[in-house]
Amino acid sequence: MRRLLTFALPAALSAALLGTAAAPASATPPNIPSASTAASRLATLTVAAESHGSTYDRDLFPHWITISGTCNTRETVLKRDGTNVTTDSACAATSGSWYSPYDGATWKLASDLDIDHMVPLAEAWASGAWSWTTSRRQSFANDLGGPQLWAVTDNVNQAKSDKDPAEWQPSVTSFRCTYARAWIQVKWYWGLTVDSAEKSALNTMLGSC
Repeated sequence: MRRLLTFALPAALSAALLGTAAAPASATPPNIPSASTAASRLATLTVAAESHGSTYDRDLFPHWITISGTCNTRETVLKRDGTNVTTDSACAATSGSWYSPYDGATWKLASDLDIDHMVPLAEAWASGAWSWTTSRRQSFANDLGGPQLWAVTDNVNQAKSDKDPAEWQPSVTSFRCTYARAWIQVKWYWGLTVDSAEKSALNTMLGSC
């Protein structure tokens, strides 16, 4: 079935009247640092080539886990990031509206959304998570305390896949500043490394802030 994009008409009308482009309001994951703080944290990250990539297995990062009642991590993010979200007894979203900041699309069906790991699991593995315990990897994969989890258009998330910012960036250029700040925060908080191309791309993205 073909999916239908919907747009927040009041925001679009307001933008037209003001002569500016305005994105629909959406929830934002917590603890995204300022550009200056992100730049400082990026400077402290260890620069190293990725390793252990051939031994990566997604099952080494258990998710989604139960967060509260019948709600798992995915369902919790959908409720956090959506507008007027309603759920059934199993906590599955039955209605609502979600704005995907990566591509600027708005969706009415939860099935059109993936929960993106800002720093992909394979990227984390190759940047140091290979040495973690399974318990720590589970905490990383279900991290709601920082800007690691985002509700975004499913095929955009699939296009991003395991790529770092040197290989993939959001098509909405105005969001790249936020994307870089969030990416850096996750890497910094979890003590992961960056490779040289990744660091260069992040610095360029911060330059747009």
